[in-house]
Amino acid sequence: MSEKTFYVYLLASKSRRLYVGVTNNLERRLFEHKSKLVDGFTKHYNIDRLVYFEQTTDVLSAITREKQIKNWNRGKKIRLIEIDNPTWEDLSTEWYKADSSLRSE
Repeated sequence: MSEKTFYVYLLASKSRRLYVGVTNNLERRLFEHKSKLVDGFTKHYNIDRLVYFEQTTDVLSAITREKQIKNWNRGKKIRLIEIDNPTWEDLSTEWYKADSSLRSE
């Protein structure tokens, strides 16, 4: 049996409003955000661009890290993003060009 992977991720809108989340299936969760399938903050503010993520096999570590990042000020979140993604590219763009099978899960 393989270990489950958990992701802590940051999404941004075009105007760079931020959202921090945690999931065990990043591709599915991004599809939900991009398709506006879940009512709430990300749908209301059109926050659907993946700008940062981390992964772990420990669910408690993922939840702890999500809470830690959520409590950071905006400047610290921006610095985290810009270490690996200085231009704020949507890291999930290629997932949806190449694979439309996500819709059938």
